[in-house]
Amino acid sequence: MSHPLPLDGITVVAVEQAVSAPFATRQLADLGARVIKIERPDGGDFARGYDTAAAGLASHFVWCNRGKESIAVDLKDPRGLEIVRQLVADADVFVQNLAQGAAARLGLDAGTLCAAHPRLIAVDISGYGAEGPYAHKRAYDMLVQCEAGLVSVTGTAEQPVKAGIPAADIAAAMYAFSGVLAALLRRGATGVGGPVEVSMLESLAEWMGHPLHYGMHGGETPARTGVAHAVISPYDAYATADGGQVLLSVQNDREWQRLADQVLGRPELGGDPAFATNTARTANREKTDAVVAEALARLGTQEAIGRLEAAGIACARLNSVTDVARHPQLAARDRWREVDSPVGPLRALLPPITLPGGPEARMGAVPALGEHTDALLKALGMTDEGTAALHRDGVVA
Repeated sequence: MSHPLPLDGITVVAVEQAVSAPFATRQLADLGARVIKIERPDGGDFARGYDTAAAGLASHFVWCNRGKESIAVDLKDPRGLEIVRQLVADADVFVQNLAQGAAARLGLDAGTLCAAHPRLIAVDISGYGAEGPYAHKRAYDMLVQCEAGLVSVTGTAEQPVKAGIPAADIAAAMYAFSGVLAALLRRGATGVGGPVEVSMLESLAEWMGHPLHYGMHGGETPARTGVAHAVISPYDAYATADGGQVLLSVQNDREWQRLADQVLGRPELGGDPAFATNTARTANREKTDAVVAEALARLGTQEAIGRLEAAGIACARLNSVTDVARHPQLAARDRWREVDSPVGPLRALLPPITLPGGPEARMGAVPALGEHTDALLKALGMTDEGTAALHRDGVVA
């Protein structure tokens, strides 16, 4: 039996920009929700201007904004703000990630909107939360990665580095997404919506789980070890003869014995006191890495992977993003689709949530700025003359 997408019939209005809120609402759109994206008339969501890598469109924007309707409205003009309030009045969910305090000044904060519309679920996404000494501090992804400690455990012993993806934004987005789903379930039971609050700092601090708990419960702060593991050896990337790199992970001493025998060709290392236990291998990390590196350097990448897999050793290629785009597993599972955009079809991954027996995720088009402004105004009852006047005055685009 075919089922509808789980969020069919749900309408979301979002005053959003950059990554955290747009990525959250894109998840809702993929699951069937109607998402109306409120943008500034003078350029829209500033992520539209980050780059031109996606056939002239910004890669961040293409990633986070498919399947949405764009209306360009000046919120500083009372007429523009009234349009948004009318859209919210008919919505199930409202999401915003404006600078702290900006939504409240407009009357678009979760508390105000939920008081006026009891069934509404309203999400405030902020950098640090609504209260406290950091409430009004600027909160870009890199800064929150630093404040949450992620940068302190990422990189090499000599150099801390930020994550190569916007980890703080993504963490907040996914908690906002799951918060909306939880609030919809609660509303189904009680008939009442309510506010949802998510902060980037608190989201990423939760993701710091292992190093955070390791450090605060008596252990030392985990050392930065690049792609190596602080307390497991061997666990690193090693160069191969054809210029590739292979990452392997030995999880127990039985695996080390198999690695020594079947891959390194040195079975005597399996029982050598300097290598026989993980404690010994970690204490002698340089020697351990050296013997592994010497053996893999004589093998091509595919041969190395084959031997490691035959020996039952966890391993992976160190892929580039180009490699990921042609990854054989993603191809075998038919995970790529095309989405429409103002510049034509663009490749995109199916979302990771798969619901067998139901329709595929709704991967709608990436909208042009203000593409749906006139249609949405007409749906609100605006006359052609009224719409023309708003365009003429720069209230909408």
